[in-house]
Amino acid sequence: MDFLKSLAVAASGLRAQSGRMRVVAENIANADSTGDKPGADPYRRKIPTFTRQLDRELGSSVVALGRVRRDETAFRTKFEPGHPAADAVGQVKLPNVNSLIETMDMREAQRSYEANLNVVTATRRMISRTLDILRA
Repeated sequence: MDFLKSLAVAASGLRAQSGRMRVVAENIANADSTGDKPGADPYRRKIPTFTRQLDRELGSSVVALGRVRRDETAFRTKFEPGHPAADAVGQVKLPNVNSLIETMDMREAQRSYEANLNVVTATRRMISRTLDILRA
């Protein structure tokens, strides 16, 4: 039963980190997008959150991707009077996405994903060895 718990917890971590990577990838993809008309707001950065859920079947807590919030920090602006999204004074609003932060967040999510994958691999190996011992 402990093997099942460790697999369930690791699998929930894999799902949560996979969702986190999707959100971060969306942020990176929209880092340079602007509004479609003068003065319009551009893409707003999204922030993934995590929740702890109780898996009653296993009697164990697991992690899940929670609500994806919008980052309410101010947009960056750039003076570009000829741009189609420029306002009356020539300022273009740019997304509040910092590519460096997103890259670090992606790397952290990848490492967490790999750690959970290693738990699954180690648990599978232990189950396999246990079965080999029981067969002998």
